[in-house]
Amino acid sequence: MFRIIVMFSLTMVLSAVITPFIRRLAIKMGAVDKPNARRVNKKPVPSMGGLGIFIVFTFATFVLLRDQFPTMMLYSIFLGECIIVITGILDDILELSPKQKLLGILLAALVIYYVAGIRMTNISIPFVGQFDFGHWSLPVTLIWILAITNAVNLIDGLDGLATGVSIIALFTMGVIAWFFLIVPEVDVPIMIFTLVATLLGFLPHNFHPASLFLGDTGSLFIGFMIAVLSLEGLKNVTFISLVIPVMILGVPITDTLFAIIRRLLNHKPIAQADEHHLHHRLLAMGLTQRQTVLTIYGIALIFSLIALLFPLSSKWGIILLIIAAAFGLEIFIEVIGLVGPHWQPLLKIIRRLVKH
Repeated sequence: MFRIIVMFSLTMVLSAVITPFIRRLAIKMGAVDKPNARRVNKKPVPSMGGLGIFIVFTFATFVLLRDQFPTMMLYSIFLGECIIVITGILDDILELSPKQKLLGILLAALVIYYVAGIRMTNISIPFVGQFDFGHWSLPVTLIWILAITNAVNLIDGLDGLATGVSIIALFTMGVIAWFFLIVPEVDVPIMIFTLVATLLGFLPHNFHPASLFLGDTGSLFIGFMIAVLSLEGLKNVTFISLVIPVMILGVPITDTLFAIIRRLLNHKPIAQADEHHLHHRLLAMGLTQRQTVLTIYGIALIFSLIALLFPLSSKWGIILLIIAAAFGLEIFIEVIGLVGPHWQPLLKIIRRLVKH
């Protein structure tokens, strides 16, 4: 165990050291985010920081901690990672269309399903029991990977935001996978903590004012790994197998879900970008970049703490936690106007009750 912790520390240091070299490479390759109407940065910032994360993570899993992972698992996941990273690099340099990016994610997801054999086969529901997906396993798995990958990609709008939220989500996922799995294997939690260590080394370079952005190379890679590791790491947890990763990933999932609702209500294409995401709304309320990012970190921590309470709670306790979390989240969303200034159904009900 001591050796593994030392390897995690070395991974973090390597990530911090390699990042400045990736920054120079990004500039030479033309992967630079220039200011425009949709971007928050006021000056050009090199992108493609995810390449360094991918390189260090690969070195850590193939060299530093090689004996911790089954060969088939390691190489098959790596194949999917390569497809995602290539897609991200092409997008950072050439700006791919949404359909082209979607195709890259889909190809990587198919590798995970067919080659790695990582898939969503069933879910556990309180008072109902276990539900097997059967032939629906493929579409459900693909949708999960596509949704989580894109969700992390969408929240990458401020310095350090996606990196920090992902660290919180992954660490929580690793703790649950380590302590509450019903099988003795610890290869998945070790891989999760390896990615956490890599991101911790990158974060100082990415936090405001960032010297290097994740780029789509980073946000797609991190989102993809979270989706894959949550499928593999939480599938044998004995309680609500789907709700836990959803709760852990509450910030990106909430932002994505309400972005879809907002665009449908405003009769706009779902894929059309806008400036009404969670971080945009907090900035509009007067918070600085750092304050906004730290606020969202706090929200992510609340989601993670709730997820950690699940394995310690009864079935009724879990249901009450979900209801309380949903109620609090809806109030918060209505207060900041995430869907729109006039979307306040719950607040209107509360006001009526108070008046009476």
